[in-house]
Amino acid sequence: MSTFSKMIPSFIAQKVAPVLFGLTAVLSLNAQAKEPLKIGYSDWPGWVAWEVAIEKQWFKEAGVDVKFEWFDYLASMDAYAAGQLDAVAMTNGDMLVTGSSGAKSVAIIINDFSNGNDMIVAKPGITKVEQLKGKKIGVEIGFVGHLLLLNALEKVGLKESDVTLINVPTNETAQVLASGDVDAIVAWQPNSGQALEQVAGSTAIYSSADEPGLIYDVLAVSPSSLASRKDEWKKVAQVWYKTVDYINDPKTQPDALKIMSARVGLKPAQYAPLLKGTKLVSLDEAKTIFKKTDTFSSLYGSSKASDDFNIKYKVYSQPEVLDTYIDSSITDSL
Repeated sequence: MSTFSKMIPSFIAQKVAPVLFGLTAVLSLNAQAKEPLKIGYSDWPGWVAWEVAIEKQWFKEAGVDVKFEWFDYLASMDAYAAGQLDAVAMTNGDMLVTGSSGAKSVAIIINDFSNGNDMIVAKPGITKVEQLKGKKIGVEIGFVGHLLLLNALEKVGLKESDVTLINVPTNETAQVLASGDVDAIVAWQPNSGQALEQVAGSTAIYSSADEPGLIYDVLAVSPSSLASRKDEWKKVAQVWYKTVDYINDPKTQPDALKIMSARVGLKPAQYAPLLKGTKLVSLDEAKTIFKKTDTFSSLYGSSKASDDFNIKYKVYSQPEVLDTYIDSSITDSL
């Protein structure tokens, strides 16, 4: 028995204790509700775009408390899987990979689709995908670059077994290509651009622009956070689409480029090509992409292709239930 209950008659304790317990639970829930939404993001134009909203204080203006935490991409997914974040910026394919290991998430915002920033960059002398047969390729195995590579190989009749894959973290691919240890690498901007700069005569022999919609970038939210704080996530979505309009508007894009480039230590003129290779998705476009079709113009169709790829190449063993990963209700309500 508690010290408190010893000090009063037992019948009163029996009446008061449940009330105190309930009050404690309410206070605990209120304390949780006051915690900011924690979002992990990393160096990709469609996610660096959040920096515009952060600097403009649009979240405060919208009445939602959000804390953005900057990571290397893989580390951001690890932090999400460890329960340290409410949401993380991921590709739709990597969202399935992360979910298959137990860290489920729900895509509520479509940030963009890669439109050239993801590339296969080959050393001098290799100018087309067919020439990769028998070559060594540096790629982060099991993630989005792997999918892009195999899509490119399949288009020219090659298989994964026709090349030798070397597992390389994406942020190290430029150095590995420059070292001569591999014949080609797969990476996204800014890493793909760095590889082209560091290796004279290197060539981008395939990119995401060759298969628009193969790679979507999303905000993936934990199901529990979405269920308990949906009104706050709706405000986050409103801020996001406001941000997209600001970046896409020719009148305000220069200011957006200044903010985004500063986040990653580049000049606006250097960052402009990276933004060009990323198709930021407006609200109206997102509503269309959220519609369920079998094509790459749909998040469902693209995710189905990723799921098929992951099963085929044994990234995980059982198909994921795509409907549990995609929730268009917030975007549809705006």
